[in-house]
Amino acid sequence: MTVTIILALLIVLLITGMPLAFAMGVSTTVYLYLTGIDAGMLAQRMTSSVDSFLILAIPFFYLAGELMNACRLTDRIIGMSRALVGHIHGGLAQVNIFASMIFSGMSGSATADTTALGSVLIPAMKKEGYPAPFSAAVTVASALVGPMIPPSVALVIYGTLANVSIGRLLVAGIIPGVVIILSQMIFTYFVARKNNYPRYERASLGEIGASIKEGGPAILFPVIIVGGILMGMFSPTEAAAVAVLYGLVLGLLYRQMNMRRFGKVLVDVGLGSCRIMLIIAASAAFSWVMVRENVPQSIGMGISTISHEPLIVLLIVLAVLVLVGLFMVASSAEIVLTPILVPVVMQFGIDPVHFGVLMVFTLIIGGATPPVGILMFIAQDIAKISHAQMVRAMIPFYIPLFAAVLLLAAFPQITLFLPNLIFGGQ
Repeated sequence: MTVTIILALLIVLLITGMPLAFAMGVSTTVYLYLTGIDAGMLAQRMTSSVDSFLILAIPFFYLAGELMNACRLTDRIIGMSRALVGHIHGGLAQVNIFASMIFSGMSGSATADTTALGSVLIPAMKKEGYPAPFSAAVTVASALVGPMIPPSVALVIYGTLANVSIGRLLVAGIIPGVVIILSQMIFTYFVARKNNYPRYERASLGEIGASIKEGGPAILFPVIIVGGILMGMFSPTEAAAVAVLYGLVLGLLYRQMNMRRFGKVLVDVGLGSCRIMLIIAASAAFSWVMVRENVPQSIGMGISTISHEPLIVLLIVLAVLVLVGLFMVASSAEIVLTPILVPVVMQFGIDPVHFGVLMVFTLIIGGATPPVGILMFIAQDIAKISHAQMVRAMIPFYIPLFAAVLLLAAFPQITLFLPNLIFGGQ
């Protein structure tokens, strides 16, 4: 009965607009009062959850991504993508998708991907004759790969909350990220052929080499992070710090960084990191309540009445995550649900690394769906189209997105191949 009151209170507070961290904090405080537990437990749980060397990777990865964005490598990435895939049917649309994969290795953020690439490519696509709604939709759909390719703050957060190896998670996101991009490129190929969208002449080897030389610094960013971890040179947190150093060096080399801009980046990253840390701290206390009340076990028992088959269980959980993503920002939903759902899926033998990659991607799809759909609002503003046009244009792109989810769910080897190869099977 007590846990029902707490969950209902949390939902009411969120509906009224209270920030997530405070809503969870208030709900936890009420629980402690109702059960007669010392209120000091709240402070203990909150402080212990963020008192971790590993969690320092979050602000460092944020800072590294912002520094790379400040280097203004967008044009170089687009030029390299055009030389590599511009000749495929759908030319600039294919460039948009491929560039998202490279850009995600810098920012690890779907929002940054949509904003940076969309501001350049959506007007360019419109100029070349692509419909504005299609241009916006392909930008949003391809940006969803952002949290999959290292560095991924979302995967670091999941690993921290689920007590799963960050190194395994970062490596596990690589092949699924490529799968997501390929599914969209194949889909766009057929759409472009049907509508006779333009494409570029095939680039020569010299042009490809020159474009790779220009865009090379962007490719090296995730290589340094993952390569350093795999070679045992540094931990994920140390890798994030090295990535910051790399971003600073590039900013100085390209003369894109000065003290004023660096100061603004630090302030933005500091505020963003504080918000995430506060939510994680409040979530740790709230999750303790859920575990104490055996909520994960209850959910597991409820699902077991439907099926004990791991794939069916995984699809049920993913369906719930899709519904949550419709109404809740992905990062917030991830922080709230990870401590609750990981014990549930592990009851059925589902690998937590595999689940983490699927969870992050499934929730981020919510950024491309109404009514929350922040990525849609960004793209439609750049494309200067209505929300109705944006929604209609997005509908076909859900086909490759959910096809990728089903493929990754049905074949966990796709996700686990690299981490098992490098780190060994669990």
